[in-house]
Amino acid sequence: MNPQEKEVLKLKVEQAIDTLRPYLEADGGNITVEDITDDLTAIVKLHGACSSCNMSQMTLKAGVAEAIKHAIPEIKEVVAVNMPVFES
Repeated sequence: MNPQEKEVLKLKVEQAIDTLRPYLEADGGNITVEDITDDLTAIVKLHGACSSCNMSQMTLKAGVAEAIKHAIPEIKEVVAVNMPVFES
């Protein structure tokens, strides 16, 4: 994937996240797109309350990832670089 294609995909991912951003911000969190890999994985970073919330994994998988994959079907996976790990 060339740099221009990567930027276009990154912009599309950002636009998909923008549809969810008000809900994330209402809970004191946010999310940014860090990168799109050559294998079409969206790398995101959680901010604020989202970076330490024990529900962040569900929010990422059921909310953010689904919204991104729905809007941009070529994205295969969404991974957070700073996903918190909680012991059960």
